Amino acid sequence: MKVLVIDDEKSLLKLFNKVLKKAGFRVETAINGCEGLEKLHNTHFDIVIIDILMPGMQGNDVANHIRNSQGQSTALIGISGTPWKLSEPDFDAVIPKPFSPETLLNTIQNLYPN
Repeated sequence: MKVLVIDDEKSLLKLFNKVLKKAGFRVETAINGCEGLEKLHNTHFDIVIIDILMPGMQGNDVANHIRNSQGQSTALIGISGTPWKLSEPDFDAVIPKPFSPETLLNTIQNLYPN
């Protein structure tokens, strides 16, 4: 399964990359919403994990763009230290920060049960 993580914190991107690769996912990262959308135009991802508060394009805007262009074919997970700012209809799951790697993996498992 291919995952794109969009977050403006480089340390979190490294952590996501490590945790998700260890769990068997193919992972790409983007440092902002514009870079994330560019990657989405070139590659299909099964899951996109999006931070909400980022400079420039906000996570809700990224999610809305994905929903309008790809519909429900891509699972969207919103992450935020301010989860009340999430536009939940665009997301399949919401994880408030801080969270454990187990919470992330359990959320993905709930979206894609085997």
